Amino acid sequence: MATEAAKVEAPAGEAPKKKKGKLMLIIILAVVLIGGSVGGWLAFKPKTDAKGEPEKKAEKVKPPAPAIYYKYDPAFVVNFGGEGSARYLQVTVEAMTRDPPVSEIIKNNEPAVRNDLVLLFSNQDSTTLLSPDGKEKLRQTTLEVIRKVVASEGGDPKLVENVYFTSFVIQ
Repeated sequence: MATEAAKVEAPAGEAPKKKKGKLMLIIILAVVLIGGSVGGWLAFKPKTDAKGEPEKKAEKVKPPAPAIYYKYDPAFVVNFGGEGSARYLQVTVEAMTRDPPVSEIIKNNEPAVRNDLVLLFSNQDSTTLLSPDGKEKLRQTTLEVIRKVVASEGGDPKLVENVYFTSFVIQ
């Protein structure tokens, strides 16, 4: 009987160990589940900007059409200047657009554009044109002149994006 009493007491002593093992397993599983949930939420939560508002995904932007350049050839050569100081300006001009119909308008109306640009270039002052700001101002005015002709022919003047001086000589 003494051995039976020892056998009966032994299982009673092992039972608390099994309960502690199950309790530890449940706690570990709970920590893993909570950690996984928090990690998943952090990984997939919507991104926010500096104001705390959700960021909008950038829409795919179509690349712009290739640039189309029209070169006014031959170069413009005009005389200008005040009394007794005859000066010459030679400038090569290229207009840039991305719209083929506007390119055709520029090309088909070259005589009108050339006329307006010759008048513009011949009314310049040499001291103004020697400075970078003067050249830039003339470039902007040249762009406006070309846009004006395009608009008069029914085109969208904003589609003439830029004008470039590819050669600029003052003598």
